[in-house]
Amino acid sequence: MQNTPELNSQGKYLGTITKDFIKVYSVLKEASYQVRKRNFSKYPIFPVSKEALQVGQHIVGPQQKEFLEWNYGVSYAEEFLQKELILVEKYEEFKKSYKNPEEFCCLFVIDDEFVNFVYIPYPVDEEGNEVL
Repeated sequence: MQNTPELNSQGKYLGTITKDFIKVYSVLKEASYQVRKRNFSKYPIFPVSKEALQVGQHIVGPQQKEFLEWNYGVSYAEEFLQKELILVEKYEEFKKSYKNPEEFCCLFVIDDEFVNFVYIPYPVDEEGNEVL
């Protein structure tokens, strides 16, 4: 499993994920903050799937928020280690490549043809303020 920092290499997912992400990013950003603030982990991860999630705690999906295509959950790197979604020998590499959680959301996209880590920047305006 590779740690893909950009979505553009997987154009098929760019549209649907970013279309949903703009509707839920504030919920995910708050969940990331809470995971870190409560010292669960320095590395929050958000599993994303069109099917029911098999990892993490479900946060929001089509059944809670109209017009969403994806289900979003919250987890963290240590759970991924326990479930062997991140291999022990790759954990240090994962931590080094993990992007600033104040600026980026770490998604773990699960779909038929694609299972990978993807980082999406939280929306900000020209002055660097969060878009509401």
